[in-house]
Amino acid sequence: MSFSLGYYGDTAMKKIPGGAVGGTGYDVPEGVDVRGRYDEEFAKILTKDALMFVADLHGEFRRHVNYAMECRKEAKMRYNSGGLPGFDPATRNVREGEWVCAEVPPVVADRRVEITGPVERKMVINALNSGAKVFMADFEDSLSPTWENLMKGQVNLKDAVNGTISFEDKARNRVYKLNDQTAKLFVRPRGWHLPESHIFIHGEPAIGCLVDFGLYFYHNHAAFRKGQGQGFGPFFYLPKMENSREARIWNNVFERAERMAGIEKGSIRATVLIETLPAVFQMDEILYELRDHSVGLNCGRWDYIFSYVKTFQAHPDRLLPDRFVVGMGQHFMRSYSDLLIRTCHKRGVHAMGGMAAQIPIRDDPAANEAALELVKKDKLREVRAGHDGTWAAHPGLIPAIMEVFNNNMGNSQNLIKTMKREDAATITEEDLLQIPRGVRTIEGLRLNTRVGIQYLAAWLTGTGSVPLYNLMEDAATAEISRVQNWQWLKYGVELDGDGLGVRVSTELFGKVVEEEMGRIEREVGREKFKKGMYREACKIFSRQCTAPVLDDFLTLNAYNHIVVHHPRGPSKL
Repeated sequence: MSFSLGYYGDTAMKKIPGGAVGGTGYDVPEGVDVRGRYDEEFAKILTKDALMFVADLHGEFRRHVNYAMECRKEAKMRYNSGGLPGFDPATRNVREGEWVCAEVPPVVADRRVEITGPVERKMVINALNSGAKVFMADFEDSLSPTWENLMKGQVNLKDAVNGTISFEDKARNRVYKLNDQTAKLFVRPRGWHLPESHIFIHGEPAIGCLVDFGLYFYHNHAAFRKGQGQGFGPFFYLPKMENSREARIWNNVFERAERMAGIEKGSIRATVLIETLPAVFQMDEILYELRDHSVGLNCGRWDYIFSYVKTFQAHPDRLLPDRFVVGMGQHFMRSYSDLLIRTCHKRGVHAMGGMAAQIPIRDDPAANEAALELVKKDKLREVRAGHDGTWAAHPGLIPAIMEVFNNNMGNSQNLIKTMKREDAATITEEDLLQIPRGVRTIEGLRLNTRVGIQYLAAWLTGTGSVPLYNLMEDAATAEISRVQNWQWLKYGVELDGDGLGVRVSTELFGKVVEEEMGRIEREVGREKFKKGMYREACKIFSRQCTAPVLDDFLTLNAYNHIVVHHPRGPSKL
């Protein structure tokens, strides 16, 4: 299949005046064009050999990625024509076969609490020092993929792996450095669908995740394996996959990287986020494809809810209630979690729980205590169900979550052998697709709108992890806000939780947007509102909510607004 520009085509990016676009002073191999700003620190990452490695991965796998994206489009057409996702009869032998994944490396056998966050320098240090077992450094949903963020992130991770990372906070007169004991580092590259439009390879934008993976792996595999990996690694989290075909591409990427680096097959290990509805029916198949490189699956529950709406965008009988009603108590969510645990433990790997997005409420001790109790209750449910670990968005949650898992796991490093969850073998397609129950309210519409606009405004200015209303919001929760608004608008749903019989319409939505923009301005202050990108975010968010066809991803549509091409930098003599 020829390489399509549908996902990695030309984009309407900004150009900085003063010179020709492209050739910005980096020493690049033939066929590679770096169009991002030149910086001496970035040049240490974007070396000729590192870029050659990325270009090799891109050239080898671009057609496979493109074919996988075309398959996503075909699946979407099936669902939009009334079809439902389900277990594939063709891979029944994989689901019923007696096989296991490679043994979990001892260095990551205990993952009971993991912290996640963007690859920002201070965040990296604080997360590694947080007391969590693992830090997932994120190039994906909690990072706005500006050129500066991506390249600084690579610099930060290289320094972290080498143990030399530090950060001087002049405002607080404090220097941050790594403790002797740190969390194990996992890295999450972007999803298959996102391009990297600051780097062109043979005339087309590079595949974003291969840039993230390739640069990190090239510079850090040796030091990581000698250090915290104890002979294994590097370790990764893999997002947004919809089926085992996409997992096979990652497995082939890993094997090619291992061969090129001259390290043993199976050195690289990865956990896959099950955060799309189609993927829940392919968990065995995904693990099978990655069986030499897998260390488990994770319940990416916020993206999973987003995917439920997106998958059923043409099904008016599957309308979501207010987003805060769609929790793990819903039957389809509980079924997804239980089946993930059974699948992982049957195959000998970790079953990781979902994100606790709460952040400390410092000015209200009573509200803070109530929020912490909700977190503890959620984590108690997870560990009793058999999850081997869980996620937290803020270091302040880690002691409480660690206590819950310690009290229920005892001296065990994980629950892989002790919580088989054979009762989950009876979970059916109907269980996994059950329509969520609950009411829809005008406040739900307002909150979606307020959160979506504020998140997007921050994302457009380079921030991808945003504290809003005592929760740490990232692209996943913003996506739920967007697609739920779109769904309610498309089908003119009744806001049945208000008892007034009001239906969602473009007129109502327009009024809500206007009122919520006023509220945002009052909350953030007139000066910040004026300087920020709230009006631009409002236009993008409103357009996506009212579009006749649902955009696949908020960030893919908005990406062009943060791509900046620079003129030629210092010449190489």
